[in-house]
Amino acid sequence: MLLPTDIQYNIVLFSILGGILTGVLFDGYRLIRGIGAPKVIVIIEDVLFGGLCGLIVFTFLLYTNYAFLGLYVYIGIILGFIVYMKTLSSYILRVERSSARKAGKGSRVIIKNFIYICKIVIYKIFEKSK
Repeated sequence: MLLPTDIQYNIVLFSILGGILTGVLFDGYRLIRGIGAPKVIVIIEDVLFGGLCGLIVFTFLLYTNYAFLGLYVYIGIILGFIVYMKTLSSYILRVERSSARKAGKGSRVIIKNFIYICKIVIYKIFEKSK
């Protein structure tokens, strides 16, 4: 059955966007994987990333183009991934690293303040018991 041209255009467009989404997920994974880990853990991480990425891209395609998985969809995903990696990846990776650094600093401040409050409360409790 032939699909109308506008639907075919949408399928190709959303498959390219699926490839870009895969690239963004891969950049996030590279950011996480940069932390040193044993080889067995890295293999498990790779398998889990592949499964999660496949599930996310399939869900994206399911919602956007009824999950038509023809050859041109795979070509579109690969093309979108390659274009993303060649053009936008360095910028997005820089933003992700900056965001992770800021989130780490923010969480560190929150945790230190929480620990400080807990120390004061514990000190007050044990001071009164003496």
